[in-house]
Amino acid sequence: MHWLQKLQGLFILRWTQMSCRTVHIPTKQLTSLQWGHQEVPAQFNFASDVMDYWAGMEKAGSRAPGPALWWVSGDGADVRWNFGRLSELSQQAANVLSGACGLQRGDRVAVVLPRVPEWWLVTLGCMRAGLVFMPGTIQMTAKDILYRLQVSKAKAIVAGEEVAQAVDTVAPDCPSLKTKLLVSERSRDGWLDFRTLLQGASTTHHCVETGSQEAAAIYFTSGSTGLPKMAEHSHASLGLKAKMDAGSWTGLQASDLIWTISDTGWIMNILSSFLEPWTLGACVFIHLLPKFDPLVIIKVLSSYPITNLVGAPIVYRMLVQQDLSSYKFPHLQNCFSSGETLLPDTLENWKSQTGLDIREFYGQTETGITCRVSKTMKVKPGRMGTATPHYDVQVVDDKGHVLPPGAEGDLGIRIKPIRPIGMFSGYVDNLEKTAASIRGDFWLTGDRAIKDQDGYFQFIGRADEIINSSGYRIGPAEVENALMEHPAVVETAVISSPDPIRGEVVKAFVVLAPAFLSRDPDQLTKELQQHVKSVTAPYKYPRKMEFVLDLPKTISGKVLRTKLREEEWKRSRPARAP
Repeated sequence: MHWLQKLQGLFILRWTQMSCRTVHIPTKQLTSLQWGHQEVPAQFNFASDVMDYWAGMEKAGSRAPGPALWWVSGDGADVRWNFGRLSELSQQAANVLSGACGLQRGDRVAVVLPRVPEWWLVTLGCMRAGLVFMPGTIQMTAKDILYRLQVSKAKAIVAGEEVAQAVDTVAPDCPSLKTKLLVSERSRDGWLDFRTLLQGASTTHHCVETGSQEAAAIYFTSGSTGLPKMAEHSHASLGLKAKMDAGSWTGLQASDLIWTISDTGWIMNILSSFLEPWTLGACVFIHLLPKFDPLVIIKVLSSYPITNLVGAPIVYRMLVQQDLSSYKFPHLQNCFSSGETLLPDTLENWKSQTGLDIREFYGQTETGITCRVSKTMKVKPGRMGTATPHYDVQVVDDKGHVLPPGAEGDLGIRIKPIRPIGMFSGYVDNLEKTAASIRGDFWLTGDRAIKDQDGYFQFIGRADEIINSSGYRIGPAEVENALMEHPAVVETAVISSPDPIRGEVVKAFVVLAPAFLSRDPDQLTKELQQHVKSVTAPYKYPRKMEFVLDLPKTISGKVLRTKLREEEWKRSRPARAP
């Protein structure tokens, strides 16, 4: 029996207690790691151990011949590859990268592509060749690309037309960059044509026997406070963690079709449209979706046999604003959401119109999926579920002691005396920042939370965004959720503002719906304040409010509350820093 079938339960590796530095295991000297009765292979490669396994199952007739990847462009183009075809194409991709491009094991490759099939091929090709892939969003500016290429010392970049011009602008200032691969219908001077090279490459590639803890990927954090950091993941923290989580939150079957509406630059994309479904032999559905259009999403859900949908809360908020009465989603069975707090009214509206719950899951770039509401669990509005099976997640105090249910504290994952395998290896070239996130036996996520008697966690807010007003500690998320329930509010961000009496008070920046733009600001402010008082504790209402056209955001779409807070404190009280 293949080890992938036998590997069950807890996968854990020893972690140094003095720092977050990876413990590197000489793969030639060790065939497996033992902890208790659990076995962890010393070598692991998702491409060979998972993809080739399923390809073999197809060849033997033990898996149905349906697609493993189903991509549509929206204008008629349709691609369907089974595991056997994916195995061949990804071997060709590996040959392009290691052969035509001359990249060596351990080299770093920036991958900046929209939702096209080549993103999945290049990522698998990097895994096979032992290259470190670094996903990035096509929304990046030239400045963003320059920073990432320089700090990572990337040897190559695989990109589309969306960012090619920006790459050419900054490439002269990136001495490590040797190769530019273009995924496009058109050629470009100075770039190699990936599709042409792929067609001519051999379908046979000897997969590198990568160590479980060998670097596989680098994700740049959103950088809401300072420049983005490079979070390194190993083949174990991605691939083996996927095996650990497999079925524990999505409950996917091999016959399922899952659609994740996420940018290819975010870790949610690889978790739920790559690792999780392919570990279980399920099919990944991809729509190019060049721009977010709720009507397109509705039509796709009505027309294709999609059984599982994954998207940020804003996806569902936009969908419930449409008239769904004339549409039916005959195959849709499970809906999942992550990335920000899911508002109770969104949950209720979706349920009333589709009959389906939205199940939240929580995770970070550094930790992968940490908490979830699986399809066998009760949905609790405002709760992001319980800890995934192989993480010990707790709410801790300022000394790292575990707090009882109902107490607010810092959300942490236990890493001592053992480190769970899903944790990232650390911030590249930044041991100080890595170590600063450890308190006692826990890795701090940077979020504040409350754990209830059933083990469900409630997100309160980022630890550095908590507002302390007259001794009351107020999380921005709850105030924002309350404001979002009002029809006047399209978007909002809540921060602290200096106050001579209370020290700090709650201030809300609000983007108004078009129908409310002509309303009297003072009257609308009072109406919104009263609304917040009616749906949450009265002391949490925003004593200050400012109506704005938009909110500052990171490249990943997260609101830059830090920037708003700094500007607010500088403007309101120049002599004091926040």
